[in-house]
Amino acid sequence: MTVSPNSAPLGAAPARRTVVAAVGAVGLAAALSACGDEKGGSSEPAGDAASAGAGGGKELAKTSDIPEGGGKVFADAGVVVTQPKKGEFKGFTTTCTHQGCAVTGVADGSIDCPCHGSKFSIADGSVTSPPATRPLPEKKITVSGDSISLA
Repeated sequence: MTVSPNSAPLGAAPARRTVVAAVGAVGLAAALSACGDEKGGSSEPAGDAASAGAGGGKELAKTSDIPEGGGKVFADAGVVVTQPKKGEFKGFTTTCTHQGCAVTGVADGSIDCPCHGSKFSIADGSVTSPPATRPLPEKKITVSGDSISLA
């Protein structure tokens, strides 16, 4: 059997360049997944069963705690609750769809990310100011009487 100088015999170890490239690709994939997934989802815990509300999830706040035309960030629960119109409450993830930073505030009708300045609508989570290009995903909340809970 003749072996070409450009081919490795069967069972030979991969070339050093191949190993380095593979390790680099795996590291890049891990880094990108840590910055947030394509769907903008998050893996925050749903909350303590001892504080479950009527909807079965963690009670977050009273309706009176959420200002009309504004909202409040519940970092521990990974949710932002907004009240775009009187009596209408919405829930969104706290994970910014740009690079996975946590949004930290709600002001002037927008949910704000401090990392790169992305802003999202309190009404539907849509991007109102880039660099984010995808809306904040909704998080299911329930309102029972004056109590707001994760669903």
